[in-house]
Amino acid sequence: MEGETHLKQQICRLRAMINESGRIAFLGGAGVSTESGIPDFRSEEGHFSAIRAFGETPEVLLSHSFFMQYPERFFAYYRSSLLVTDVQPNRAHAALAELEKRGKLTAVITQNVDGLHQKAGSKNVLELHGSIYRNRCMQCGRVFGPDAISSSEGVPHCPCGGIIKPEVVLYEEGLDSDVLRSAIAHIMRADMLIVGGTSLAVYPAAGLIDYYRGNRLVLINKSETPYDDRANLVLHASIGEVLWEAIKMEGEGEQA
Repeated sequence: MEGETHLKQQICRLRAMINESGRIAFLGGAGVSTESGIPDFRSEEGHFSAIRAFGETPEVLLSHSFFMQYPERFFAYYRSSLLVTDVQPNRAHAALAELEKRGKLTAVITQNVDGLHQKAGSKNVLELHGSIYRNRCMQCGRVFGPDAISSSEGVPHCPCGGIIKPEVVLYEEGLDSDVLRSAIAHIMRADMLIVGGTSLAVYPAAGLIDYYRGNRLVLINKSETPYDDRANLVLHASIGEVLWEAIKMEGEGEQA
């Protein structure tokens, strides 16, 4: 009961911070999508355990060099674990889309590749690690949707003969410079930064938090992060529950 009361108080404080803000940026990770049924990358139930079943470490199997050297093994894993299109957005995605609709949220900056923010209605989504919905021929540059990979066997090929590569950022590959610059700009201009569903352990994405100079830094994650002691508000709870309750309460307050 005491824990529930504390969480409600924290959500009320989050609502107040949202009310006081006009330029909110959101930085999210795999934990945003776990409530939609997509595994995260760090837990034993997550992608890393599935990767070990393939007999490799994550850094090897999801590396550019492994993709180039063993494309059939890469695509076997990719189809089985990463190419997930039959899931729906959860309350966290819906809450962020609503905040953008209200003119509060300027950008969603995500490490996820699942496209669920767009499916929920968010318009300005900066995908740091790319998307499973974009795939490009390495030879002619033709762009394909996810069906080009899911409906094929072995290594997917373009009609020109080139390999179709998912536009997701692999180990040994750099982030898109334009996306990164835009993310930094939104965070620097934000008067509130909400960080959720991420352990803040993967760089350079985790380092983006250092560009925020305001006094409304909110961290929402079930486990502790290295940045907890720097935040103005920390909630170790379900990000879907927290954001949905916060914006629901905000909406009720506006109608009163």
